[in-house]
Amino acid sequence: MYTYAYQARDNHGKITAGVQDALNEENAITSLMSRGLMVLTIQQKSAAKKQKTATKVKETDLVLFTRQLATMIDAGIPLVGAMTALYDSADPRKQLALRTIIGDITARVQGGESFNASLAKHPNIFNRLYVSMVRAGESGGLLAEILDRLAGFLEASARLRKKVKSAMTYPVAVISIAILITVFLIVKVVPVFAEIFKDFGKPLPAPTQFLVDLSDLMRNDWYYFIGGVVAVVFGIRYFLKTKQGHEFWNRWQLKLPVFGPLVHKICMSRFARTFSQLIRSGVPILETLEIVGGSSGNTVIEESIKGVSADVEKGDNLSVAMSKKTIFPPMMLRMVAAGESTGKIDEMLEKMADFWDEEIEATLSALTSLLEPILIVVLGVIVGGIVISLFLPIFQLSEVVSG
Repeated sequence: MYTYAYQARDNHGKITAGVQDALNEENAITSLMSRGLMVLTIQQKSAAKKQKTATKVKETDLVLFTRQLATMIDAGIPLVGAMTALYDSADPRKQLALRTIIGDITARVQGGESFNASLAKHPNIFNRLYVSMVRAGESGGLLAEILDRLAGFLEASARLRKKVKSAMTYPVAVISIAILITVFLIVKVVPVFAEIFKDFGKPLPAPTQFLVDLSDLMRNDWYYFIGGVVAVVFGIRYFLKTKQGHEFWNRWQLKLPVFGPLVHKICMSRFARTFSQLIRSGVPILETLEIVGGSSGNTVIEESIKGVSADVEKGDNLSVAMSKKTIFPPMMLRMVAAGESTGKIDEMLEKMADFWDEEIEATLSALTSLLEPILIVVLGVIVGGIVISLFLPIFQLSEVVSG
């Protein structure tokens, strides 16, 4: 980032002077012209400033950036001018990462790089789907339309993720409360009863003795207890990050009794919508299958899509290649076959994605309603089990007295 001193004439003919922060001189002139100033003289005032590094961009900011860029390009504003305007409008405090990335892309485009190649330099923000659709839009002269379609796709994906997260909020809250109540009872209540039980002079029932021992462990050797829990958690996380662990988790996800069909529908909806958008944007089918496989979110489905891609490359129709994989539902196979025969495969897959989104929403609503009583019962069983275990020796008080 450089600082430039300038003199310019405004719309009323008045000459003004000031400073402008920009990536280069051309970018500074573009920024001033977008403010209605005609630059008379401009000179670099200071060397480049080091910007704070930030790499994470909010999903909502990315959607807004894509939508605004599509609107400005559709209105006839040149790409560099549109990017400069978005750079100036980005908040340097709340949107530092996005502002930095927009500035870098703008400088690369001004230096002669294509827009899609500049986006590809930031794979953590712009994935292969984004870059491929932009490349297809640039080559076909439909960049504004492609960006608008891409913004809609990102909004639909974000909406689906929000539905899943909101559905999981209640179970997580109830489970957290259950853990806190259990820890409180074991640490604070059980020791009180343990002092009373010392005078009984008889062995405690097994459930009661287990609670007393667990309470002693958590109060006296709490660091061993916490260390064991942390070791288990980090061990599981490390295992899931390995290739074998990741594949095991993905296979297990699809086999779960209730959540398995839901995960499968989410993956199929993502596959259908992504495939539809890429085909409609003019991306070749083999590249489309490669991108869709990488963005499926499940290694089982990714391997199936790789097999489909290999069969299509050998000359099979898409519907025939997909029918060889059991992961694809019969309804999708029929819709793909109908789309191939009519030449409207993108429309068919988009309808399938809309259908699955409705199914996912209905499943999440039913699952939330079902989880509420189940979690309440689980919470009651945990707390009730602790209370009953504590009162078991009291039920045997008559035997102690007679003895």
